[in-house]
Parts: sequence; structure tokens; C-alpha cells
Amino acid sequence: MMHILYDPDPRATEEIFSATELAYLRANHSVIEWQGEERDAFYARHLPQTEVLISQQAMGGDRLGMAPHLRVIFNVETNFLPNVDYDACFARGIHVLAPGAVFAAPVAEMALGMALSLARNIHGEHAAFLRGEEKWLFEGNRQSELLAGSTVGIVGFGDLGRALHRLLHPFAPRVQVFDPWLPEGHLRRLGVHPVGFDQLLAENRFVFVMATITTDNVGMIDARALALMQPGAMLLLMSRAAAADFPALTEAARSGRIRVATDVFPVEPLPLQDPIRSVPNMLFSPHRAGALSFALREIGTRVLEDLDLIARGLPPVACRRAERETVTRMRSKPVEKP
Repeated sequence: MMHILYDPDPRATEEIFSATELAYLRANHSVIEWQGEERDAFYARHLPQTEVLISQQAMGGDRLGMAPHLRVIFNVETNFLPNVDYDACFARGIHVLAPGAVFAAPVAEMALGMALSLARNIHGEHAAFLRGEEKWLFEGNRQSELLAGSTVGIVGFGDLGRALHRLLHPFAPRVQVFDPWLPEGHLRRLGVHPVGFDQLLAENRFVFVMATITTDNVGMIDARALALMQPGAMLLLMSRAAAADFPALTEAARSGRIRVATDVFPVEPLPLQDPIRSVPNMLFSPHRAGALSFALREIGTRVLEDLDLIARGLPPVACRRAERETVTRMRSKPVEKP
């Protein structure tokens, strides 16, 4: 039995744990649950006994200093946020874990669906049909093309990129990948072709941006990068809005030179008066690619799996572990609920 401080806010318990899983957690561990009281006082009172923290709240040096027995932090926001003193955790051997892979399959499926819609203008012809302006047969397919046998570039080959790659297999495209954190040999063993960023943009009809935001890639999809893309090529932004220069992205779509799909935006929810809403050649999704109850519930499942391993003296495998070399370069921000 381990002493657990449980504070998932702003996630709700019923979002991430089934009733059975929550009962298991409470029955097998000593769980102290935050119930809305003043948080600093609550943490000061309970951190001295805490071995496991299930939360997404800040854990700077002051709070870590109150927790001499802390062994693991599960961040149920699912990203490695800059609100943890990672150096102190590494020095003390505290695991910092995030179950972010739960969103990989939902995001990949949405990316595939949006790519097919861009390629065949499914969304555009649907809207035209409702207006009575549809184009029938060949007339409605003059700019259509196939994903099958085409060329695909994936920027970032972490959980999202690998999940997408698995879905692409039946379409038999040539797949190129740019990921500077993975060696070329490793990428080849995974069945993809490693290339440079510029080459990927220039050589592929479909470009999927699936990369985690870091200090190295903020704004990487800028006017220079977009100018490298083939006329009529498709770019799908599925990870975080910070990867793109949105004015440049919208102008590239507005000009008709490329087709764009995005699930993310610099400001969310997007203001109703934002001019991007009227830009042609863009397919929009309101940050819903990964937002499935199935994915949220898997957060609790993976936390319990790793919690059991850690209690048995084994390393965690279900969640991703913060790495000393890369975690301080992460720049993801929590998604705010509307």
C-alpha cells in the first residue's frame, strides 16, 4: 500500500477513472483526495507522507522539499509542463510520468480523416450540396487526388506520428519522416525514410505536423517552409498551434497554393470574429481530435498499470517518463476547457 495524494483538477475523476478502477485505487492504497480546500495548506499538510502524486499542479522545489518520501509524479494533464522542478526530481530519483500516448490513436484517426477530406474535398462538396451548388461526377473531382500510393511526410515521429504511420499502411504511400531527436537508423528500422525538414516539405503531397512543441521547433511552419511545398499539396496541423506561423499558414491557404487542415489554433476557443474562419482551402476542427472519453478514461488505466509496477519495485512502462536531456526543452501548454 502506497500513500497517494490525488488532485487531478481541472480533470474530473469520472473522466479518467472508471468506478471499478477508482474502487481498486482506494482499496489498495492510502489515498488522500483534494476536495477544493486551500491548496497550499492541503499540500503542506499531506506532502510529508506522500509517496505518489497524481496531479497536474505545480511541484517546484518548495513543494518537493516537503515530500521526502515522494517516488513518482503522474501528470494527468498528460504533457511535461514547465511547472515541475525536474532537476530536483532527477537528483532524487523521482519518476515524472505522463500518459500522453492515450491520445495518439484518436489524433491519428482524425488526421487520416481530414487528409482524405482535403484530398477529395469531401467537406467542400458537402457544403456546396447544402447550398445547391454541388458539382457532379468528374466536374466535382478536378482537384482531387488519392492518398493511396501517394507521398507522405510526417514531422515528428513520437506517439502521434507512429500511430498515424500504422494507419497509413493499407494506403501504401512512400513515407518520409523528419525528427531530429531520432537517429536515421532507428527511423529506417521503423519502416520510414528519414529526411531533412526542407526535403520533406518539398517532396510530399501530404505533410502531417505531429511534433511535440519544443524550444527548437516553435514556428517552424513559417512562410519560408510553406513556400517549399508543392502547389496543391496538403498540410495537416495536428499537434500544437505553436508549431506554425498562423498568418503565414492562412495566407498560403488563402492564395490557393496549398490546402490546409488544422485541429489547433493560437487562441482557443477561437473568437467568432477571427478572420481565419472565412479563409478558403482550409478544413477546421475545434481541437477535438484527441478529445474522446475513451482516451481520457485510458489515463486512469495507464496510471494504475504503472502504479502497480512501481509498488512491486519495477520500472513504469505504460506512461512516458520525463527524460533529463529533453524535458526542459518541452514547450507544451495545458489546453484550457472552454
